[in-house]
Amino acid sequence: MSPARPLVIQTEHLDASCAAWLAERCNLHQCAPEEGARFEQLLAEASGLVIRTYTRVDAALLDRAPRLKVVGRAGVGLDNVDLEACASRGVTVVHTPDANTVAVVEYVWALMLDALRPRPSLSEPLALTEWKSLRRDCIASHQLADLTLGLLGFGRVGQRMARIAAAFDTRVIYNDLLEIPESRRSGATPVPLDTLLRDNHVLSLHVDGRATNRHFIDAGKLGRCRDEMLLVNASRGFVIDDRALAAFLAARPAARAVLDVHEPEPFDAESPLVGMANVRLLPHLGAATATAHRNMSWVVRDVWSVLNGEAAEFAAVPATTR
Repeated sequence: MSPARPLVIQTEHLDASCAAWLAERCNLHQCAPEEGARFEQLLAEASGLVIRTYTRVDAALLDRAPRLKVVGRAGVGLDNVDLEACASRGVTVVHTPDANTVAVVEYVWALMLDALRPRPSLSEPLALTEWKSLRRDCIASHQLADLTLGLLGFGRVGQRMARIAAAFDTRVIYNDLLEIPESRRSGATPVPLDTLLRDNHVLSLHVDGRATNRHFIDAGKLGRCRDEMLLVNASRGFVIDDRALAAFLAARPAARAVLDVHEPEPFDAESPLVGMANVRLLPHLGAATATAHRNMSWVVRDVWSVLNGEAAEFAAVPATTR
């Protein structure tokens, strides 16, 4: 008699082909924590758990999952997974660190270009005077080759941002905790944080979810930036102190912010940024391509590797063991 197939819970959406691949090998159940009793019943028997963004894996959940061997995060960041708690219980955590790099970089450049080169759509004919006025109003203050792009964080996404910038002859400066080999910089220049804040025309945030990044962009750091800065954030919402940013933007109408990530998500009416004329708020779309979703969903391969007694390709480790 063949051994029973391991039970795996899928709590959030996966690409259908990837879910089907795992279902051929495991007893796969789609069930969200919000389903209450059914989820708890499955969790008590589960060997694997596949999540995305909105399922929190903490010590309390792990205590209710005595048979759990692996948590698969279909995505890059592990902000919603307690790695130390998993490690202490012998639970392997796997993820897809490069799955959405291209999607995020394309998206951030699209946001930047929208802000830097206004392009209104016309749905009806205009009188000549209106036509001329509109064209004058849409004159951009800079070309990309005139700008300095500042990148806070220079990992996979930051480095690809620099590669694209090089094609536009845009000067790139960056600040990162690590020393990045020159061969991976695409001409970007490492600078101290003060220089990054002072010299950028566009500041794009690409940092990870470590606790020390909470409200890293605060009133003090914003005060060192240009009065006409464009701030773009598609990394983590909690990196920015929203109240400090709102005060900065209110005092500097030429400055702008384009924010794809928020704390909380979705943001509520209490957010001080809602309704500000120089703020654009978006619903966390950086990785929203079918290709990126499929790439992230293939975390199921590593989930199966762990359940099958094999080494995972992309296993995460707690910060204390790095």
